[in-house]
Amino acid sequence: MFNEKEYQGLNSEKVKELQKKFGFNEIKEKEKTFLGKLFKKIFSPIPLMIETALLLSAVVSHWSDFWIILILLLVNLSVDFFQERKAKKALDVLKENLAPTAIVLRNGKFSEIDARELVPGDIVKLSIGDIAPADGKILELKDTLFNQSTITGESLPVEKKKVMKFLHLLF
Repeated sequence: MFNEKEYQGLNSEKVKELQKKFGFNEIKEKEKTFLGKLFKKIFSPIPLMIETALLLSAVVSHWSDFWIILILLLVNLSVDFFQERKAKKALDVLKENLAPTAIVLRNGKFSEIDARELVPGDIVKLSIGDIAPADGKILELKDTLFNQSTITGESLPVEKKKVMKFLHLLF
């Protein structure tokens, strides 16, 4: 059984060493280049059909249709880029405002830190409704209900008679 007084948690030096070795507890997002995004948009199914119509108009010398289709294609691509940029900005603001935190045992006492600063070996305290900030091992359980549907992906919650109180990080 886990005993708070028995554990001191990691000290500051060990945390710095582990952060240097493992990096931050976060998933790096790969940003696509402008050309990569453009290529994906030009060669997706609907634009390909429009581009085929554009090509056929040029082959049969229907230049008025060609220019109308070209203008519609360019407008479509422009609106698509604008909407995607706008959605990305909104998502970035949302991610920034919802930055997860964790209550972690370090230097003998619990404190709240950004979840991205967790390292392997940290002991995290969880309460009802908390989201586990990283993979870990359960050190102590309490008698309460535990909804694991967010972990398992099940459509309906499966209730358990135990909940995590402390989580020892393993990643």
